[in-house]
Amino acid sequence: MGTGLDGSTTTTGTGDGLAWRRRADGGERPATRTENARYQRLADADRGTGGESLSDFLGYFSIGLGLAESLMPGVMARVIGIDHEDETNRNTLRLMGLREITNGLAVLGKQQPEKAMWSRVAGDALDLALLGKALTNPKNSRGRTLFATANVLAVSALDVMAARQLSKQPKTEANAGADAGIIHTKRSITVGKPVAEVYAYWRDFANLPRFMRHLESVTVLDDRRSHWVAKAPAGQRVEWDAELTEDRPNELIAWRSIEGSGIWNAGTVRFQPAPGGRGTEVRVDLSYDPPLGKLGSKVAMLWREEPGQQVQDDLRHFKQVMEIGEILVSDATKQRGPHPAAPDDKPVEL
Repeated sequence: MGTGLDGSTTTTGTGDGLAWRRRADGGERPATRTENARYQRLADADRGTGGESLSDFLGYFSIGLGLAESLMPGVMARVIGIDHEDETNRNTLRLMGLREITNGLAVLGKQQPEKAMWSRVAGDALDLALLGKALTNPKNSRGRTLFATANVLAVSALDVMAARQLSKQPKTEANAGADAGIIHTKRSITVGKPVAEVYAYWRDFANLPRFMRHLESVTVLDDRRSHWVAKAPAGQRVEWDAELTEDRPNELIAWRSIEGSGIWNAGTVRFQPAPGGRGTEVRVDLSYDPPLGKLGSKVAMLWREEPGQQVQDDLRHFKQVMEIGEILVSDATKQRGPHPAAPDDKPVEL
């Protein structure tokens, strides 16, 4: 017995291929292996991302360390126990800092950064060799050098761990196109409305700006093509034309930007009945080519501008529009960061 994501409890039978889910309302419904297999296939399609969180952390760490070595070589020399610093030592540390920054940018700038991570491992070996040389000099502080060596060994272990995990990634839908810098994200939500109603609302593209906060307008050009206008940083706008590649009523909408558009994107929206008669599952599968690749996506994440976060926010807004007819916002939504608790009369901009 366990607890489901929806707060329900589950009990799995043995031998008969049938599991029972006890809902919050006290009712029960059988969950067959066929039903569970569908969710397993969805999970399998998203595999291939093991090690990315660790590699992202190490990428940021590498950039921070590199900046310190490049901008404060004298301080860093003393930290690692070199008490007789000279211009040669300072230049060596500056070069090491430049290598760290380059490695960090390479790790963060690639969808599949296993090669960049192995490059970090090679850099760690060089750092250890230089620290070993420093240990042989009696003029240095042996204690600080040994402490620095222990820290490099710890980071090296993390680098090897991340590199090995990334190297084992299978060729799945989750990382297809990653070598070309394509961002791929999947998000889903359950909407408490019938499939036909949910599909019809989304299929009318003029409704999309109501819940997609970066979208200014969608103009339908004909039965297949539409023109999109979206907000961009620094008060700019971006525009592109898109075309439907597949439209199955009450089931699926697929699109892609037309060749020559300033922003390449493609994806699908699937609609299917939610288990237990709870409404409609809406699943968005988006591929997107950001201007600065994965690195640009990581920077955008700090301002909740990363495509995956945008899609999840838009789906929450869509759920609210469908279920209650409007988007609910809080004071924190209107004003990011610290601010007075008293509400203001400023208009809300999603």
